[in-house]
Amino acid sequence: MSVEAPNRALGDAGPTRPMESSATWPRADRVGLGLAWAAGMLLCVVAGAIVLYMLFRGLQYLSFELLVTRPEVANDQSRSGGFLDPIIGTLMLTVLGTIIAAPLGVAAAVWLSEYGRPSWLARLVESGIEVVAGTPSIVLAIFGLLIFSQPLFAFLSFTAEGNAVFGRSFLAAGAMISLIALPFVVGATREALNAIPSHVREASYALGKTKAATIRRVLLPAVRPGIGTGTALGMGRIAGDTAIPIALLGATLQLQAVDGPLGTLRGTGGTLTTYVYGNSPAGEGNAPEKAYAAAFVLLLVVVLLNFGVDLISRRRQVTSWTR
Repeated sequence: MSVEAPNRALGDAGPTRPMESSATWPRADRVGLGLAWAAGMLLCVVAGAIVLYMLFRGLQYLSFELLVTRPEVANDQSRSGGFLDPIIGTLMLTVLGTIIAAPLGVAAAVWLSEYGRPSWLARLVESGIEVVAGTPSIVLAIFGLLIFSQPLFAFLSFTAEGNAVFGRSFLAAGAMISLIALPFVVGATREALNAIPSHVREASYALGKTKAATIRRVLLPAVRPGIGTGTALGMGRIAGDTAIPIALLGATLQLQAVDGPLGTLRGTGGTLTTYVYGNSPAGEGNAPEKAYAAAFVLLLVVVLLNFGVDLISRRRQVTSWTR
Protein backbone atom coordinates (compact mmCIF):
# COMPACT_ATOMS: atom_id res chain seq x y z
CA MET A 1 0.00 0.00 0.00
CA SER A 2 1.34 3.43 -0.86
CA VAL A 3 1.89 6.18 1.67
CA GLU A 4 -1.09 8.14 0.29
CA ALA A 5 -3.55 5.30 0.96
CA PRO A 6 -3.42 5.41 4.78
CA ASN A 7 -3.83 9.16 4.67
CA ARG A 8 -6.98 8.80 2.60
CA ALA A 9 -8.20 6.07 4.97
CA LEU A 10 -7.76 8.50 7.88
CA GLY A 11 -9.96 11.05 6.16
CA ASP A 12 -7.43 13.03 4.12
CA ALA A 13 -9.27 14.34 1.11
CA GLY A 14 -6.10 14.56 -0.93
CA PRO A 15 -4.74 17.64 -2.68
CA THR A 16 -7.16 20.55 -2.86
CA ARG A 17 -7.78 22.68 -5.91
CA PRO A 18 -5.75 25.90 -5.81
CA MET A 19 -7.54 29.23 -5.57
CA GLU A 20 -8.44 30.56 -8.97
CA SER A 21 -7.51 34.17 -9.68
CA SER A 22 -10.15 36.40 -11.25
CA ALA A 23 -7.43 37.76 -13.55
CA THR A 24 -7.71 34.57 -15.58
CA TRP A 25 -11.46 34.95 -16.04
CA PRO A 26 -13.00 36.06 -19.34
CA ARG A 27 -13.55 39.78 -19.68
CA ALA A 28 -17.35 39.50 -19.34
CA ASP A 29 -17.01 37.61 -16.05
CA ARG A 30 -14.55 40.17 -14.69
CA VAL A 31 -16.93 43.00 -15.63
CA GLY A 32 -19.76 41.18 -13.86
CA LEU A 33 -17.59 40.72 -10.76
CA GLY A 34 -16.70 44.41 -10.78
CA LEU A 35 -20.35 45.43 -11.06
CA ALA A 36 -21.22 43.12 -8.17
CA TRP A 37 -18.52 44.71 -6.01
CA ALA A 38 -19.69 48.18 -7.02
CA ALA A 39 -23.31 47.37 -6.13
CA GLY A 40 -22.25 46.03 -2.74
CA MET A 41 -20.07 49.04 -1.98
CA LEU A 42 -22.87 51.40 -3.08
CA LEU A 43 -25.27 49.81 -0.63
CA CYS A 44 -22.68 50.12 2.14
CA VAL A 45 -22.12 53.79 1.31
CA VAL A 46 -25.86 54.54 1.30
CA ALA A 47 -26.43 52.74 4.60
CA GLY A 48 -23.39 54.41 6.15
CA ALA A 49 -24.50 57.83 4.96
CA ILE A 50 -27.94 57.38 6.52
CA VAL A 51 -26.52 56.21 9.84
CA LEU A 52 -23.86 58.94 10.00
CA TYR A 53 -26.31 61.69 9.04
CA MET A 54 -28.86 60.58 11.65
CA LEU A 55 -26.05 60.18 14.17
CA PHE A 56 -24.88 63.75 13.58
CA ARG A 57 -28.38 65.23 13.57
CA GLY A 58 -29.66 63.09 16.42
CA LEU A 59 -26.80 63.72 18.82
CA GLN A 60 -27.00 67.39 17.97
CA TYR A 61 -30.52 67.69 19.39
CA LEU A 62 -30.89 64.66 21.67
CA SER A 63 -30.87 65.25 25.41
CA PHE A 64 -31.65 63.20 28.49
CA GLU A 65 -34.65 65.40 29.21
CA LEU A 66 -36.31 64.40 25.92
CA LEU A 67 -36.05 60.73 26.87
CA VAL A 68 -37.66 61.03 30.31
CA THR A 69 -40.35 63.70 29.87
CA ARG A 70 -43.80 63.25 28.40
CA PRO A 71 -44.91 65.23 25.36
CA GLU A 72 -47.47 67.96 25.88
CA VAL A 73 -50.21 69.09 23.54
CA ALA A 74 -49.26 72.51 22.13
CA ASN A 75 -49.17 74.38 18.86
CA ASP A 76 -45.36 74.56 19.03
CA GLN A 77 -43.95 71.12 19.83
CA SER A 78 -40.41 72.47 20.00
CA ARG A 79 -41.17 73.76 23.52
CA SER A 80 -43.51 71.08 24.83
CA GLY A 81 -41.80 68.17 26.56
CA GLY A 82 -40.01 65.10 25.26
CA PHE A 83 -41.05 61.80 23.70
CA LEU A 84 -41.24 59.34 26.60
CA ASP A 85 -44.76 58.23 25.70
CA PRO A 86 -43.85 57.44 22.05
CA ILE A 87 -40.90 55.35 23.30
CA ILE A 88 -43.20 53.39 25.61
CA GLY A 89 -45.75 53.07 22.81
CA THR A 90 -43.11 51.68 20.45
CA LEU A 91 -42.04 49.07 22.99
CA MET A 92 -45.63 48.10 23.79
CA LEU A 93 -46.62 47.74 20.14
CA THR A 94 -43.46 45.78 19.31
CA VAL A 95 -44.01 43.37 22.19
CA LEU A 96 -47.70 42.88 21.33
CA GLY A 97 -46.98 42.25 17.66
CA THR A 98 -44.17 39.84 18.47
CA ILE A 99 -46.24 37.89 21.01
CA ILE A 100 -48.86 37.31 18.33
CA ALA A 101 -46.58 36.75 15.32
CA ALA A 102 -43.94 34.45 16.86
CA PRO A 103 -46.13 31.49 17.96
CA LEU A 104 -48.38 31.74 14.90
CA GLY A 105 -45.36 31.89 12.58
CA VAL A 106 -43.62 28.94 14.21
CA ALA A 107 -46.82 26.87 14.18
CA ALA A 108 -47.46 27.65 10.51
CA ALA A 109 -43.86 26.84 9.57
CA VAL A 110 -43.93 23.53 11.44
CA TRP A 111 -47.21 22.53 9.82
CA LEU A 112 -46.04 23.46 6.32
CA SER A 113 -42.66 21.71 6.67
CA GLU A 114 -43.59 18.62 8.68
CA TYR A 115 -47.19 17.94 7.66
CA GLY A 116 -48.42 19.96 4.68
CA ARG A 117 -51.58 17.89 4.27
CA PRO A 118 -53.89 18.35 2.52
CA SER A 119 -51.62 19.73 -0.16
CA TRP A 120 -54.17 22.20 -1.50
CA LEU A 121 -54.50 23.76 1.93
CA ALA A 122 -50.72 23.97 2.28
CA ARG A 123 -50.47 25.76 -1.06
CA LEU A 124 -53.26 28.09 0.03
CA VAL A 125 -51.46 28.92 3.28
CA GLU A 126 -48.19 29.56 1.44
CA SER A 127 -49.98 31.86 -1.00
CA GLY A 128 -51.64 33.69 1.87
CA ILE A 129 -48.30 34.30 3.58
CA GLU A 130 -46.82 35.60 0.33
CA VAL A 131 -49.80 37.93 -0.16
CA VAL A 132 -49.43 39.28 3.37
CA ALA A 133 -45.69 39.80 2.85
CA GLY A 134 -46.34 41.82 -0.31
CA THR A 135 -49.28 43.87 0.95
CA PRO A 136 -48.49 47.51 1.84
CA SER A 137 -48.97 48.27 5.51
CA ILE A 138 -51.43 51.06 4.73
CA VAL A 139 -53.74 48.49 3.15
CA LEU A 140 -53.46 46.33 6.26
CA ALA A 141 -54.19 49.39 8.38
CA ILE A 142 -57.36 50.30 6.47
CA PHE A 143 -58.54 46.70 6.54
CA GLY A 144 -57.87 46.51 10.27
CA LEU A 145 -59.76 49.73 10.91
CA LEU A 146 -62.75 48.31 9.04
CA ILE A 147 -62.63 45.06 11.01
CA PHE A 148 -62.03 46.41 14.51
CA SER A 149 -64.71 49.08 14.16
CA GLN A 150 -67.35 46.35 14.17
CA PRO A 151 -69.40 45.78 17.37
CA LEU A 152 -67.97 42.27 17.64
CA PHE A 153 -64.54 43.74 18.52
CA ALA A 154 -65.76 46.51 20.80
CA PHE A 155 -63.94 44.93 23.75
CA LEU A 156 -60.58 45.71 22.10
CA SER A 157 -61.08 49.48 22.23
CA PHE A 158 -64.04 51.43 23.62
CA THR A 159 -67.57 52.34 22.63
CA ALA A 160 -68.49 55.99 22.22
CA GLU A 161 -71.91 57.58 22.41
CA GLY A 162 -74.44 56.00 20.10
CA ASN A 163 -72.71 52.58 20.43
CA ALA A 164 -70.07 53.58 17.89
CA VAL A 165 -66.97 51.41 18.23
CA PHE A 166 -63.78 53.47 18.09
CA GLY A 167 -61.67 50.61 16.70
CA ARG A 168 -58.32 52.15 17.61
CA SER A 169 -56.15 50.74 20.39
CA PHE A 170 -52.87 49.02 21.12
CA LEU A 171 -54.62 45.66 20.92
CA ALA A 172 -56.07 46.38 17.48
CA ALA A 173 -52.81 47.84 16.18
CA GLY A 174 -50.80 44.94 17.63
CA ALA A 175 -53.06 42.37 15.99
CA MET A 176 -52.66 43.92 12.54
CA ILE A 177 -48.99 44.85 12.80
CA SER A 178 -48.17 41.25 13.71
CA LEU A 179 -48.95 40.40 10.08
CA ILE A 180 -45.87 42.38 9.07
CA ALA A 181 -43.61 40.20 11.20
CA LEU A 182 -45.37 36.91 10.41
CA PRO A 183 -43.68 36.20 7.03
CA PHE A 184 -40.22 36.71 8.57
CA VAL A 185 -40.88 34.19 11.34
CA VAL A 186 -42.41 31.65 8.95
CA GLY A 187 -39.60 31.99 6.40
CA ALA A 188 -36.73 31.74 8.88
CA THR A 189 -38.29 28.80 10.73
CA ARG A 190 -39.05 26.86 7.54
CA GLU A 191 -35.53 27.42 6.27
CA ALA A 192 -34.10 26.08 9.52
CA LEU A 193 -36.42 23.06 9.51
CA ASN A 194 -35.59 22.21 5.89
CA ALA A 195 -31.88 22.28 6.76
CA ILE A 196 -32.33 19.31 9.13
CA PRO A 197 -31.77 16.03 7.23
CA SER A 198 -34.53 13.44 7.13
CA HIS A 199 -32.41 10.78 8.85
CA VAL A 200 -32.52 12.85 12.06
CA ARG A 201 -36.29 12.47 12.09
CA GLU A 202 -35.97 8.77 11.21
CA ALA A 203 -33.59 8.21 14.11
CA SER A 204 -36.12 9.75 16.48
CA TYR A 205 -38.89 7.55 15.08
CA ALA A 206 -36.64 4.50 15.51
CA LEU A 207 -36.36 5.30 19.21
CA GLY A 208 -40.13 5.12 19.52
CA LYS A 209 -40.86 8.87 19.45
CA THR A 210 -44.02 10.04 17.79
CA LYS A 211 -44.02 12.78 15.16
CA ALA A 212 -45.30 15.33 17.68
CA ALA A 213 -42.62 14.34 20.20
CA THR A 214 -39.95 14.54 17.50
CA ILE A 215 -41.03 18.05 16.60
CA ARG A 216 -41.18 19.15 20.21
CA ARG A 217 -38.00 17.52 21.53
CA VAL A 218 -35.72 17.35 18.48
CA LEU A 219 -36.67 19.78 15.74
CA LEU A 220 -37.82 22.87 17.65
CA PRO A 221 -34.72 22.99 19.91
CA ALA A 222 -32.55 22.68 16.79
CA VAL A 223 -34.23 25.59 14.99
CA ARG A 224 -34.26 28.07 17.89
CA PRO A 225 -31.60 30.26 16.25
CA GLY A 226 -33.71 30.46 13.09
CA ILE A 227 -36.80 31.36 15.09
CA GLY A 228 -34.80 34.05 16.89
CA THR A 229 -33.54 35.49 13.61
CA GLY A 230 -37.01 35.70 12.08
CA THR A 231 -38.46 37.18 15.26
CA ALA A 232 -35.78 39.86 15.51
CA LEU A 233 -36.25 40.83 11.86
CA GLY A 234 -39.99 41.04 12.39
CA MET A 235 -39.52 43.23 15.48
CA GLY A 236 -37.46 45.64 13.41
CA ARG A 237 -40.24 45.92 10.84
CA ILE A 238 -42.84 46.46 13.56
CA ALA A 239 -40.82 49.19 15.25
CA GLY A 240 -40.29 51.00 11.94
CA ASP A 241 -43.85 50.93 10.59
CA THR A 242 -45.87 54.16 10.41
CA ALA A 243 -49.15 53.50 8.59
CA ILE A 244 -50.65 51.04 11.08
CA PRO A 245 -49.87 53.15 14.20
CA ILE A 246 -51.39 56.21 12.53
CA ALA A 247 -54.59 54.44 11.44
CA LEU A 248 -55.12 51.98 14.31
CA LEU A 249 -53.35 53.58 17.26
CA GLY A 250 -54.62 57.11 16.91
CA ALA A 251 -51.13 58.67 16.67
CA THR A 252 -51.74 60.69 19.83
CA LEU A 253 -48.88 62.39 21.64
CA GLN A 254 -49.67 60.84 25.01
CA LEU A 255 -50.84 57.40 26.05
CA GLN A 256 -54.57 57.66 26.67
CA ALA A 257 -55.98 54.76 28.67
CA VAL A 258 -59.69 53.96 28.87
CA ASP A 259 -61.73 52.83 31.85
CA GLY A 260 -61.94 49.15 32.62
CA PRO A 261 -59.51 46.22 32.51
CA LEU A 262 -56.46 46.52 30.27
CA GLY A 263 -57.15 50.25 30.03
CA THR A 264 -53.79 51.17 28.51
CA LEU A 265 -53.89 48.37 25.93
CA ARG A 266 -57.44 49.32 24.96
CA GLY A 267 -56.49 52.98 24.74
CA THR A 268 -54.71 55.01 22.11
CA GLY A 269 -51.18 56.36 21.85
CA GLY A 270 -48.31 56.89 19.48
CA THR A 271 -44.93 55.49 18.52
CA LEU A 272 -41.60 56.99 17.59
CA THR A 273 -42.50 56.73 13.91
CA THR A 274 -45.71 58.74 14.34
CA TYR A 275 -43.85 61.23 16.52
CA VAL A 276 -41.16 61.70 13.89
CA TYR A 277 -43.77 62.15 11.16
CA GLY A 278 -45.80 64.61 13.21
CA ASN A 279 -42.81 66.80 14.06
CA SER A 280 -41.08 66.60 10.68
CA PRO A 281 -41.54 69.32 8.04
CA ALA A 282 -44.26 67.11 6.52
CA GLY A 283 -46.25 67.10 9.78
CA GLU A 284 -47.90 69.75 11.93
CA GLY A 285 -45.71 69.73 15.03
CA ASN A 286 -43.16 72.22 13.67
CA ALA A 287 -40.30 70.67 15.67
CA PRO A 288 -37.76 69.18 13.24
CA GLU A 289 -35.12 69.14 15.99
CA LYS A 290 -37.20 66.73 18.04
CA ALA A 291 -37.96 64.73 14.92
CA TYR A 292 -34.24 64.24 14.31
CA ALA A 293 -33.69 63.21 17.93
CA ALA A 294 -36.58 60.73 17.90
CA ALA A 295 -35.49 59.37 14.52
CA PHE A 296 -32.02 58.75 15.92
CA VAL A 297 -33.49 56.80 18.86
CA LEU A 298 -35.65 54.78 16.46
CA LEU A 299 -32.68 54.08 14.19
CA LEU A 300 -30.68 52.99 17.22
CA VAL A 301 -33.42 50.52 18.17
CA VAL A 302 -33.52 49.06 14.65
CA VAL A 303 -29.71 48.84 14.45
CA LEU A 304 -29.60 47.04 17.80
CA LEU A 305 -32.21 44.57 16.57
CA ASN A 306 -30.21 43.93 13.39
CA PHE A 307 -27.09 43.50 15.51
CA GLY A 308 -29.00 40.96 17.55
CA VAL A 309 -29.89 39.10 14.35
CA ASP A 310 -26.24 39.01 13.33
CA LEU A 311 -25.22 37.85 16.80
CA ILE A 312 -27.78 35.06 16.75
CA SER A 313 -26.61 33.97 13.31
CA ARG A 314 -22.96 33.93 14.33
CA ARG A 315 -23.63 32.00 17.52
CA ARG A 316 -25.56 29.25 15.85
CA GLN A 317 -24.19 25.94 16.95
CA VAL A 318 -22.73 24.10 14.01
CA THR A 319 -24.47 20.75 14.34
CA SER A 320 -23.06 17.83 12.41
CA TRP A 321 -25.97 15.89 10.95
CA THR A 322 -23.75 13.29 9.27
CA ARG A 323 -24.51 9.64 9.89
